[in-house]
Amino acid sequence: MGDPNLLEVLTEEGEHADKHIDYSFQMSEQSLSSRETSFLINEETMPAKRFNLFLRRRLMFQKNQQSKDSIFFRDGIRQIDFVLSYADDIKKDAELKAERRKEFEKNLRKTGLELEIEDKRDSEDGRTYFVKIHAPWEVLVTYAEVLGIKMPIKESDIPRPMHTPMSYVLGPVRLPTSVKYPHPEYFTAQFSRHRQELFLIEDQATFFPSSSRNRIVYYILSRCPFGIEDGKKRFGIERLLNSNTYSSAYPLHDGQYWKPSEPPNPTNERYILHQNWARFSYFYKEQPLDLIKNYYGEKIGIYFVFLGFYTEMLSFAAVVGLACFIYGLLSMEDNTSSTEICDPEIGGQMIMCPLCDQVCDYWRLNSTCLASKFSHLFDNESTVFFAIFMGIWVTLFLEFWKQRQARLEYEWDLVDFEEEQQQLQLRPEFEAMCKHRKLNPVTKEMEPYMPLYARIPWYFLSGATVTLWMSLVVTSMVAVIVYRLSVFATFASFMESDASLKQVKSFLTPQITTSLTGSCLNFIVILILNFFYEKISAWITKMGKLAKSLGDGSSLTLKMFLFQFVNFYSSCFYVAFFKGKFVGYPGKYTYLFDEWRSEECDPGGCLIELTTQLTIIMTGKQIFGNIKEAIYPLALNWWRRRKARTNSEKLYSRWEQDHDLESFGPLGLFYEYLETVIQFGFVTLFVASFPLAPLLALINNIVEIRVDAWKLTTQYRRTVASKAHSIGVWQDILYGMAVLSVATNAFIVAFTSDIIPRLVYYYAYSTNATQPMTGYVNNSLSVFLIADFPNHTAPSEKRDFITCRYRDYRYPPDDEKKYFHNMQFWHVLAAKMTFIIVMEVNVVERIKREKLMTIKILHDFELNKLKENLGINSNEFAKHVMIEENKAQLAKSTI
Repeated sequence: MGDPNLLEVLTEEGEHADKHIDYSFQMSEQSLSSRETSFLINEETMPAKRFNLFLRRRLMFQKNQQSKDSIFFRDGIRQIDFVLSYADDIKKDAELKAERRKEFEKNLRKTGLELEIEDKRDSEDGRTYFVKIHAPWEVLVTYAEVLGIKMPIKESDIPRPMHTPMSYVLGPVRLPTSVKYPHPEYFTAQFSRHRQELFLIEDQATFFPSSSRNRIVYYILSRCPFGIEDGKKRFGIERLLNSNTYSSAYPLHDGQYWKPSEPPNPTNERYILHQNWARFSYFYKEQPLDLIKNYYGEKIGIYFVFLGFYTEMLSFAAVVGLACFIYGLLSMEDNTSSTEICDPEIGGQMIMCPLCDQVCDYWRLNSTCLASKFSHLFDNESTVFFAIFMGIWVTLFLEFWKQRQARLEYEWDLVDFEEEQQQLQLRPEFEAMCKHRKLNPVTKEMEPYMPLYARIPWYFLSGATVTLWMSLVVTSMVAVIVYRLSVFATFASFMESDASLKQVKSFLTPQITTSLTGSCLNFIVILILNFFYEKISAWITKMGKLAKSLGDGSSLTLKMFLFQFVNFYSSCFYVAFFKGKFVGYPGKYTYLFDEWRSEECDPGGCLIELTTQLTIIMTGKQIFGNIKEAIYPLALNWWRRRKARTNSEKLYSRWEQDHDLESFGPLGLFYEYLETVIQFGFVTLFVASFPLAPLLALINNIVEIRVDAWKLTTQYRRTVASKAHSIGVWQDILYGMAVLSVATNAFIVAFTSDIIPRLVYYYAYSTNATQPMTGYVNNSLSVFLIADFPNHTAPSEKRDFITCRYRDYRYPPDDEKKYFHNMQFWHVLAAKMTFIIVMEVNVVERIKREKLMTIKILHDFELNKLKENLGINSNEFAKHVMIEENKAQLAKSTI
């Protein structure tokens, strides 16, 4: 503050300043650092009172002249890279928090960051302070080198992909070139501050994009100390946020999402993203992936690449699944089995054994006429084809994704990402709990270390928690089964006794009613358990002294996935592989807890119930998830703004607007992946029972992409940009589910569907050459002598018939081997096992073939990329080709 004009103003006694003084003040103001400005505003020494009053008015005048969307300091030059906020605290630890903030901000300035503080009187709610942070050039170049950030050295001369005839066909879904490719392509290299002349630095203010700037600032914030407490050095913004020393920390959005920014603000990429990505009317358009990556960072960018690729692949499965459904719809009336069941002379004459003890009565087979027709929609000849197709589809999806991911590494300069990964910080909680240190062989520095004996108790606690909650899920599933068993008898007796329900019984049988209500109850229980487990799992992981950040750790991923796998799929596994498989036969039924008789399948099979269960859970989860994702942040933001706007005359600045938005949080992306992976399980694990599952998933994902885009651009604060070169542990989970799906679909076709017994009857037992399936229903039902019923199971009223029918392959009561499995049972069982083995072998061979093709494609792609980008000479290139071909041969021999 050595400016003579400024000193002259300090001695001024009048309340007015002439134009010369005003001009001098403007010049001096530009030279003031943010620290000096804050000092002048806050200090109230007697000689400077008048000047400070004038300075406050002057700065407020300049501030009011700024746009509400300004992302600069008051000088209009220095860009705001990060914002911290806090409010006055009247609690007993207020002084401690104030001291922490003072020390933290002092240390931030020592690192070279520049700070500018907005007084609470200038905030809209009148109680929140905002600390605006700017990273000057020297700080940026220093930490860009530390983080190994790649920056452009030369504009690429490799032309973009040429338009093909297919490109013109897909023209309506394409985005404008300026949106799809917002920046030219460059050859890049890791930044070096000592070789700045090698980089394309036209303007220091715009050389580093805002995503890189906020990443650098957050890196500094995460490591900046704020004091020594309890003999330990404390540091990191996360610890200050957890202790409520600061209420929030976030980078700024570029501007409003509904209008472009005004000069001198840079291009508003948030507005461009909203216009071309977050609008629901653009549901058929491709995503601006490069722009997403530039604005939110590679980690969020690669999620949307994956979601978009998965949705594209779903379109093929959806078309085939829809074709299979249409085939079932068209052939429903011509289905011989349904025709026989519905025929009063066939199905109407077949007396079926009671479905529960004493309370349930005998019933006629044609009462399930409508259910048998619906069952044919999903249980027909196309079921086998679709199961095999989905086995191939899931393999192609995973292998093509690997190819897409590898190409993305080149396009987004992520090949050397592992080197930068070493720079990621350890969690402050982990460092605080660690009393031991060991040498990091990479950084050659002593780092916090948690020995195994200290981690074992947390491993036990974590494992016990997961086991307990999965047991709770299984218990709740058993409770739903008990509900269905106990309620079924009530429904059956009620519908039988009430004459007004005779019309309803034709389409709403006790089986269907029980199945629908049981599925809905199961879905409600799933949502409740899921809500509580998410909280407990996050707490256990956080307290588990893990070195990695909460959002990146595989521990939480494993806990949450195992729980949700059991929670969402257990009921489907029960219906597909257990219900109706261990029922026994009339006179010798099996009982659950020696009280409730095991559930039987409909005469048309259990597939229709599995379809019902899958439809309710999958559709309900997707609808509930999308509503929650859209409504929850919208409602919170509306309420926060409603409470904050106490004085509409004050300026609602850019940082205040973002402050009132919801925080995406470290687990935001984790839950997005988890939701997609659980949906992937519905699409693959049980798809043989529900060919419309890929279509429902496709529709949901089209909406999901736009909902996620909308909430990120409009309802959430901007996230700190971070890097990722893959989808991480989710890739292994997807692969495991893909392998499991081949087995589950094979077993569904073999044991849950009725297609194998029909084929065995068609080729081995049919006696009608012109209509081979005639008589199948009668053949699939065994005969039981009513007199053989134990007293505690038979209905109390006497009947004028002596036998009833039940679904199984057993000898009749007049045979010497009565009620034992007959030869057809073993033929059907052998056919089922043969189908499972053949399907497994075919798909495994297909997987090997696709892996080999993928290796070859990636091998050729890498060589072409090296040849184009690196320009290596022919000898080096030939040598590299030989090495890569040897790798490919080795991979081939391994497969």
